[in-house]
Amino acid sequence: MEKREDWRSILPYLPVLMRSPSLFWPSQVVETLREIGSGRVDSGQLLYIAITELRNSLSLSSEPLAPSAAHGYALFFDELISREECRKWFEEVLPALGDLLLRLPSLLEAHYENADMVIDGEGATIRTGLRMLDSQEPGIVFLTQELIAALLVCSFLCLFPVHDRYEKQLQPVNFDELFASLYDDYSQKQENKIWCIIHYFQRITSNMPKGVVSFERKVLAWEDDSVHVSYPDTNFWSTSVIPLCRFEVQSSGRIEDHSSEAVEVDFANEYLGGGALRRGCVQEEIRFMINPELISGMLFLPSMADNEAIDIVGVERFSSYKGYASSFRFSGDYVDEKDLDALGRRKTRIVAIDALCGPGMRQYREKYLLREINKAFCGFLHQSPCQQYQKILHENFDAASATSTSMDTSEASNSYEEIRNSQNDYDMMEKNNDIGVATGNWGCGAFGGDPEVKTIIQWLAASQAQRPFIAYYTFGLDALQNLDKVVCWILLQRWTVGDLWNMLVEYSKNRSKGDTNVGFLQWLLPSIYDNGYMME
Repeated sequence: MEKREDWRSILPYLPVLMRSPSLFWPSQVVETLREIGSGRVDSGQLLYIAITELRNSLSLSSEPLAPSAAHGYALFFDELISREECRKWFEEVLPALGDLLLRLPSLLEAHYENADMVIDGEGATIRTGLRMLDSQEPGIVFLTQELIAALLVCSFLCLFPVHDRYEKQLQPVNFDELFASLYDDYSQKQENKIWCIIHYFQRITSNMPKGVVSFERKVLAWEDDSVHVSYPDTNFWSTSVIPLCRFEVQSSGRIEDHSSEAVEVDFANEYLGGGALRRGCVQEEIRFMINPELISGMLFLPSMADNEAIDIVGVERFSSYKGYASSFRFSGDYVDEKDLDALGRRKTRIVAIDALCGPGMRQYREKYLLREINKAFCGFLHQSPCQQYQKILHENFDAASATSTSMDTSEASNSYEEIRNSQNDYDMMEKNNDIGVATGNWGCGAFGGDPEVKTIIQWLAASQAQRPFIAYYTFGLDALQNLDKVVCWILLQRWTVGDLWNMLVEYSKNRSKGDTNVGFLQWLLPSIYDNGYMME
């Protein structure tokens, strides 16, 4: 096992030790975990003392935790939860977590024994072992839900080394700041974030889930290598003959509750998880609380570059909630009834894509339009591990672009069908044809993006990625109140991706020069703001 490259890449970031040929916990760690398992730790104050002893045994004392972490653990477990919840936690849940953590070395050994068992369409083995998925290195990791649970116990007990995570462009993954923030600046939303995590631990200790979760770094190659899908240029988009996909405007509801199978967009920070383990409580952070298995990806996925996205399949949802940001509240248990795929993953597909932050007027420059559409395209494109699929998809895109000026509508449709058929032939991981995109105001709100521009960019990316539909949740945004009318009008024109992209570029040039200050929807179809508008 010590000879495995994947294992060597992640070992410095794990708390377990290696003594050839086995993994182990130091004897002092075993003693403290057994004490936790015996139920003798029965308060937040004693819990933090146990955390300190564990960290000292692992030589982590030189890496101090957040100054108020001890007060945060004590505040939550000794003051905020009821006496009955406290009894249940310390007598039932925490001992079970201690027992689970004792098994982490054996869980990791079993993981590597069974890793790399996925075979692609050409009979080649796909690397699936836990490792550092570095930037610009496409790859996938498969973890059992049980192993993820053990890793999250390490986060709860603050056992992950942090010495060079910053230099590696990695998020902190211990929970010390989560609890410290509760004490430093108490808020109900912070307390309720922690309740989601506590509920997750209650659930998995009563009935350990047996599924699998995959984490994939997707990369659009900067250079054209004729094998991987490369980073498209403006000519690619302006000459695309791909038809626009179906567009469903959802004026109410949430992305995670979408009824049909879809890729669900995480409005991500470039650092996966954003402020989930600090004070953050908007779209991405809430998703990480109700699906805590997402947090494990923060352990081994460094920040995303402009040509990258992160695809996560199989996470289970454990919590219900209401509210948003400061009004966020945990509202009880959630039973996730989604089916499993052939690889044992729950059919929940989440793609993390990070938008420009605070783009201001530069978001209308073509360079940044291209950055945003390629980011979304990378996320929405199904990148099969089968290289032959990548090659054929690449060749079809090139062929479609090269002949776009002479194609009529029927020829364009044939090219589109060829691309779809190539995917059907080589898509070994999942059936993709019925899986659309569920998204919303990505990069807007706190990030400051133009919601009308972002809507069109995501529609174009979903269409080019051969997704059959995009379900767009407007969250009641006033700027999008006429979105359904504009979408209907665009579809009636039978525009291609290239047609709509060119209109977006023209609008953005006018907006940059100050020739217009209205939104894209009104600029494109002024009549929707007139009482006399009628759909023909």
